[in-house]
Amino acid sequence: MLIALLFFVGTVSCTLFLAVNGLYSASDDVIELTPTNFNKEVIQSESLWLVEFYAPWCGHCQRLTPEWKKAATALKGVVKVGAVDADKHQSLGGQYGVRGFPTIKIFGANKNKAEDYQGGRTSDAIVDAALSALRSLVKDRLSGRSGGYSSGKQSRESGGGDKKDVIELTDDSFDKNVINSDSVWMVEFYAPWCGHCKNLEPEWAAAATEVKEQTKGKVKLAAVDATVNQMLAGRYGIRGFPTIKIFQKGEDPVDYDGGRTRSDIIARALDLFSDNAPPPELLEIISEDVLKSTCDAHQLCIISVLPHILDTGASGRNSYLDVMLKMAEKYKKKMWGWLWTEAGAQSDLESSLGIGGFGYPAMAAVNARKMKFALLKGSFSEQGINEFLRELSVGRGSTAPVGGGAFPKIHSVEPWDGKDGELPVEDDIDLSDVDLDDWDKDEL
Repeated sequence: MLIALLFFVGTVSCTLFLAVNGLYSASDDVIELTPTNFNKEVIQSESLWLVEFYAPWCGHCQRLTPEWKKAATALKGVVKVGAVDADKHQSLGGQYGVRGFPTIKIFGANKNKAEDYQGGRTSDAIVDAALSALRSLVKDRLSGRSGGYSSGKQSRESGGGDKKDVIELTDDSFDKNVINSDSVWMVEFYAPWCGHCKNLEPEWAAAATEVKEQTKGKVKLAAVDATVNQMLAGRYGIRGFPTIKIFQKGEDPVDYDGGRTRSDIIARALDLFSDNAPPPELLEIISEDVLKSTCDAHQLCIISVLPHILDTGASGRNSYLDVMLKMAEKYKKKMWGWLWTEAGAQSDLESSLGIGGFGYPAMAAVNARKMKFALLKGSFSEQGINEFLRELSVGRGSTAPVGGGAFPKIHSVEPWDGKDGELPVEDDIDLSDVDLDDWDKDEL
């Protein structure tokens, strides 16, 4: 009896110990990674991996756990999803620069250059990010790209597709391209024999392509062989390699002191772009082309349906538009599209977004690629819209499919003239030929 009791107590203690010290078990689709199996499972694998570095006592990690498990199940057989107890395996966390919990890293084609995951903490957001990374990986393989331009003057001039968006600059071409340019330039000064430069090159090349696409060419990434173009190296005091400098019109160049991964470089480039970019245009939906071109060109398009001009007048409408413009400025780093229409002008669009003829002003954030939208539930104010957009930014908030699975027919309308509305003029009735006296007698 005593032996059985001790066995029972030991089993319960063991179970409690596992519950406190481990967030994942062998029955989950999340693969538990340790210093013993990490190299074989992840580094030597050709699969795409999403790896969470966690601590069992971390509240954020505990809240992430069910979402991470759901994502792992959804991605099973497509993308590998793993987890490292970085509190227990601190050496493994330290190897990848883990400073807080949870930290999520994406191990793609170059397993030695893991990328930080910066998306939302829901299973949907995690799956979307995984599939996006997988799509990029497959496209790179399809085009034969291994990432990056090749160090050394001869190989850089060989015309390989990997370096197509890195602009090679020389003593002769630098000034006419960079100085007084309206674009922002991030310029790497390198030496062909430099090992750190060779490590940077695939990250720099990959970042150049993405930055060109996301900023529409307004931020450019370039490279200078400082061993050949010594005049430039001397002018800008280059003492070590690689050195990266940022050039903006009318300002002295400054050193880039950020990280050397693709994601670090892209993040800095987008900050530079948003700092220098005007706020997005706020367009009225007067035709199908306006809606389609705006929503197709941006990750999200923010659509507001404002009250009829007869209900607000010009001053009331302008106050709503001012709120939208302030929010567009605040969130311009997101590079979303911003649209508005008058209540009733695009009734089919309203219905497809669940607005449906009442509750103006209203706002919907639409992902045209997925044909999903989220509705503003709070007040149409700076505070209410800011809370709504902030939740969207981190992958939170409920979404619904656009009615019919596609945008409905958009009616062509005249743009607002900026004036107060006028009631329609009724036709005058000509009573000159009516004998009212006779009419009165007949009535009597």
